[in-house]
Amino acid sequence: MSPLGEFLILVINFTGLTLFLFNKAIWRISIRLIIQFFTKKMEKTNTKTIEKEKIVAERLNGRFAMMGFIALIGAYLTTGQIIPGFI
Repeated sequence: MSPLGEFLILVINFTGLTLFLFNKAIWRISIRLIIQFFTKKMEKTNTKTIEKEKIVAERLNGRFAMMGFIALIGAYLTTGQIIPGFI
C-alpha cells in the first residue's frame, strides 16, 4: 500500500474516532442540561447568540476546504504530484 493510502486510512480513522467521541460528549452535556432544566430554576443569563451569517460562512468554508482536499487527492492520484505542473 502506498504511503498516501496509509495516510488516508489514518486520517479517516482519526476523523471517525474524533466524531464518535465528540458526539458522545455532546450527548452527555445535553443530558446534563436537561436534568438541570427540570431540577433547578434556570437563572437569567446573558447568552451570546451566534449570527446565522457566521454559521453559514463557517459551514461554507468547511465545505470548500473539503473540496480542496478531495481535489488535492485527485491531482495526486492522477499525476503523482501534489501540485501538478509545479516542479
